[in-house]
Amino acid sequence: MKADLMLKLPKPSRNALMTALGISLIAGTVIAQAVPTEPIIWDKRRLDQLDRNVRKLERAIFQRNSNGQPFLMEPDPEVVALQGRVGGVDRRLADVEATLQRMNGDIERLTIDLENMKTENGRLRTRLGESEARLSTLETRAREEAELNAPIVANSPTGTAAGDLAAANRLLSTNPARGERALEVLIVTWPDAEEARIANVRLGDLRLEDEDAAGAVPYFAAALRGWPTAGWAPEATIKLAEALEAEDQSTDACIALREFRTRYGAGAPASLTSRATAVRTSAGCR
Repeated sequence: MKADLMLKLPKPSRNALMTALGISLIAGTVIAQAVPTEPIIWDKRRLDQLDRNVRKLERAIFQRNSNGQPFLMEPDPEVVALQGRVGGVDRRLADVEATLQRMNGDIERLTIDLENMKTENGRLRTRLGESEARLSTLETRAREEAELNAPIVANSPTGTAAGDLAAANRLLSTNPARGERALEVLIVTWPDAEEARIANVRLGDLRLEDEDAAGAVPYFAAALRGWPTAGWAPEATIKLAEALEAEDQSTDACIALREFRTRYGAGAPASLTSRATAVRTSAGCR
C-alpha cells in the first residue's frame, strides 16, 4: 500500500522522500556500526545457519546468472591485504628454504672435511705411535750401548759366584749382549772362583760362534791357566788349539796339543782325540 502511495506522488516529491529514507537508513547503519557488538560464538547452530545462508546466496546468484544478470563480487579489501601478506610470507619462506638448502650444502661439505680430518688424524696418530716406538727403541739401545761400553767393575747381583753365573746364563737367552757383559762382570768380581773359569770358556765359545777365533783365544787361555782338572778342561784345550791354528799360530797350537796329550789324553773321549789329531796334522806338529 505504501508502494502504491509513493507511485501516486509527483516525481519531485517521490525523489525527495526516497532521499530522506536513504539518509535515514544510512544513519541507522552508521549508528548500528558505532554500537559495539558482542563477539559471535560459533557453535553448531550458528554454523548450520551460516551454511544455510551460504547455500541460499549460491542459489540466488545461480538464479540471477540464469536470468542474464551476472553477479559480480568485488574482492574484499581485507582479503586483498591478507593475500598480499600471505604472498610476502611465501616469499620469506622461499628465502628461508633457499638459506636452509645452502646451509645443508655447507654442512655436508663440513662433514666430508671432518671425516677427512679424522682419517688424516688417524694416520698421524699411527705415524706418531711408530715414531715413539722407534724413539723408545733407540733410547733403550743407547742406554744398553752406554752400559756395555762403560768400564767393567766388580758387581754381584746375587751375592754369590754361582748365582751370578746362573743369572748370566739366563740373560744370554734373552739379551746376548747383556749376558756377555754379565759374564765379564762375574770374571772381575770373582776372579779366583771356578765360575770365573766357566765364564771364560762360555765367552770363548761365543766368539767361536761368531767365527772370531782371535777373540776366543784369550778367553780359553784364561780359563786353562794352571791347567785345571775340571771336566770341561780337555775340550777347552782342544778349542784353544783349534783357535790358535786358525790364526796361524801353529807353534802355540802344538804346545796346547802336547798339554792335552800329557794332562788329559789318557781319559779323553775318542771324539776329542780325533780332533787333536786333525789339528796336529794341520799345524804340522812333531
